[in-house]
Amino acid sequence: METLRVLVVDDETGMRLAVARVLNTYVVRPDESDERAVRFAVETAETGEAALEMMAASVPDIVLLDMKLPGMSGLDVLREIRDRRHETLTVMITAYATLETAIEATKRGAHDFLPKPFTPEDLRVAVRRVVRHLAVQREARRLAEEKRQVRFQFITVLGHELKAPLAAVEGYLQILKDGSAGSDPAVLARVIDRALARTEGMRKLIVDLLNMTRIESGQKRRDLVAADLRDAAAAAIETVAAAAARGVTIHLEAPERAPLVADRGELDIIFNNLVSNAVKYNRDHGRVAIAIDRADAAWRVRVSDTGIGLSAEDAQRLFQDFVRIKNEQTRMIPGTGLGLSIVKKLAQLYGGEATVESEPGAGSTFTVTLKG
Repeated sequence: METLRVLVVDDETGMRLAVARVLNTYVVRPDESDERAVRFAVETAETGEAALEMMAASVPDIVLLDMKLPGMSGLDVLREIRDRRHETLTVMITAYATLETAIEATKRGAHDFLPKPFTPEDLRVAVRRVVRHLAVQREARRLAEEKRQVRFQFITVLGHELKAPLAAVEGYLQILKDGSAGSDPAVLARVIDRALARTEGMRKLIVDLLNMTRIESGQKRRDLVAADLRDAAAAAIETVAAAAARGVTIHLEAPERAPLVADRGELDIIFNNLVSNAVKYNRDHGRVAIAIDRADAAWRVRVSDTGIGLSAEDAQRLFQDFVRIKNEQTRMIPGTGLGLSIVKKLAQLYGGEATVESEPGAGSTFTVTLKG
């Protein structure tokens, strides 16, 4: 149970004691559907000067502030709270409320008003409103901080991922510029091919980042049409030119038609990622099996390979953003660490899921379900 600190500022002893008595036994939930409960620790001050001195040492969460005080007025205290940038919510208590004083108090930072005389229930209602507003404020700050951290991580990872290929391309261009590659056309072609491979990797990273951010922000334009999973799988197989070069065979087992109302571009992303990974992480002359069938009112796509496989620990992290499993076997295999994360996010758009079963040295099976 969370405890919020409340400072009651009033020159009437009876008022301070009455408010403390009510709040010391009061428990409130910021949201009626929320199981979290909040209770209160009450401190009191009889002057504005004493209140500001207490706040200089430790700022309370809520201030219940009488408008009319000896010495500094409640409005003077409000101004000091604002000028000192204390993060607290203030409820003005007054028997002399006018439109002018309400406007002035609001300008100086008052959150709410509680007119005298008030009942214990009036006090509880006012405090409950403040607690709920405080909960919204804190959640907004938490989300803002989370957004800053995600942005920082994003930029850090992006800079790290682009630094190496940029340096490589720069190196290849320098070789061509200073003539150290000689004039042999075959050597020059190899240098250019390596530079192009690096730029292709950067292009893939940018495309993956754009896809991921559009999906997460809900701004991705979707063109839902009558599509066929078998056609999407066949198209992905055709694009994997590396399969033939390494002797990897790909077998597709699917019904004549596997209809699904979907965005064809999204299906291409799913199948291209699954099939290309199955080839990249396979052994030479290995095998990839793609199976499409119907299960529990959804289409199930399974892509199995005879590749290097994964440990259980690595498999748990595989669908997270920017996760690439790095070891001696994968060190030279290019990738952005975003493909499978995007596959999972797209599967969820169709009410489905993406999972993996794997064993080191024995290959992996990726399963994607798509409802519809």
